[in-house]
Amino acid sequence: MREALESWHFGQVLYAYRTHPHHGRALSQGAVADWLGVTQAQLSRIENGAAPQDLSKLMQWAHSLRIPADLLWFKLPGSERQFAAPVDPRQETGHRKPEQPRPRGVTLLPVMVNGQQVFVPVGADTLAGNGLGSLSAIPADSIATATEHEAMSPLHRRSLLSGIAAAALPGLGLEELQRVASALEDSHRHLDGPVADYFRTQLERAKSDDGALGPKKTLPVVLGLLGAIEQSARNFKPKARRELLSVGADGAEFAGWLYRDIHQPGQAGFWYDRAMEWAQEADDAAMQGYVLLKKSQMAYDERDALRVLTLAQAARHERWQLPPRVHAEVTQQEALGLAMTGEPLAAVKQKLDEAHGLLTAVSADDPTPLGVYFTTDTLLLRNAVTYTEAGKLSLAVGLFNDVLSAGSLSHRDTGFFNARRAAALALSGEPDEAARVGKSSAQVAHEMKSERTVRVLGEVSQTLDRWRSRPAVREFRETLTATP
Repeated sequence: MREALESWHFGQVLYAYRTHPHHGRALSQGAVADWLGVTQAQLSRIENGAAPQDLSKLMQWAHSLRIPADLLWFKLPGSERQFAAPVDPRQETGHRKPEQPRPRGVTLLPVMVNGQQVFVPVGADTLAGNGLGSLSAIPADSIATATEHEAMSPLHRRSLLSGIAAAALPGLGLEELQRVASALEDSHRHLDGPVADYFRTQLERAKSDDGALGPKKTLPVVLGLLGAIEQSARNFKPKARRELLSVGADGAEFAGWLYRDIHQPGQAGFWYDRAMEWAQEADDAAMQGYVLLKKSQMAYDERDALRVLTLAQAARHERWQLPPRVHAEVTQQEALGLAMTGEPLAAVKQKLDEAHGLLTAVSADDPTPLGVYFTTDTLLLRNAVTYTEAGKLSLAVGLFNDVLSAGSLSHRDTGFFNARRAAALALSGEPDEAARVGKSSAQVAHEMKSERTVRVLGEVSQTLDRWRSRPAVREFRETLTATP
């Protein structure tokens, strides 16, 4: 690994990581590609092609693999060797290489790597090319001495927080970066009060906004809050730290869901793993079982039937002490796994009936917030998806029609389940109705930036291929492929 890092070629680093003896056997390109949010073909090109030069991607990959900061450096176009330095330059060790002189016009950009804040030198041209030219106003020589929150002016601190956001979220625009900075800034202002309660309130507000705003606007706020939670938890005694990490686990699970919605499975998996880690440290058994449920649902996104089933079964274990509502959702998810793996319809219906019984037994005044969204309507929609997988398309279409006609879902969820409804209609041989519903869903998917919905509609488009000459199908495909 050290030799690969000395090469300044991240493709060689990835290859060395995949084939390292520590894993027992070489990791597949497909598995590592999922972690990084790229395809297997893209990873192959990264490993075998020219050295990648995109700083934002290098930082994201380094963060995903948790490469120690003292081993990490990058060779940028038109500059000398650049490497990450500890936050406190006085913390020298015998393993550090002599610092190389910084070229002129370079800004030190703060980045979170392996849970530690480091400063990466970035050329002004690189910043400007990524739409972050305003950060070049931060003097490189002054950043290393202005690391304490209390020592920075609000403007300077906001610029640093935006820099952290830019490193962690290279795909976001300036407006989204400002939302991350605002979330971090607001968090710092309220650290003198009940910290866990403050973060819990902010996360609940983000969750309530998600259905109307979509992931692109919600995600920056959530990530900003998670960064503040991780930072704050370092300064608390064990009991208070566990309480804060329990909130953090809830937020990390939500971040995983948001990344699923924009179809970045590598990042979604990272945040689900972080949610599990924090839930374990917080001794939050129910959250651990809940994360297993969410991983089962992500396996459905990837059409991995066996993992859908086994993860749902693992989530049902009594050790997790699941609240009744979550227990019902897990049981319904197990029914989906049974349908996908070809089990008899009787076995599938038995699980669906069990889930219905568990949900109806939940008290109307149940104070448990976990899984509060799992209502009777949600259960019926999930049942419709399950019947689609079981080949009972008329049952599926009927359930979709009943729930969606009530208009009780959020704008984003209406778009998504209309995509599932269109899939059932297409499979049942109703191309015009499938195309009409699919067109409506596509409009919502583009508006809400829901790549998950777009993927489902892509499957619908393939199913409708034999009817491609019909006007309704052509209109649906034109809407789906239109630039948002």
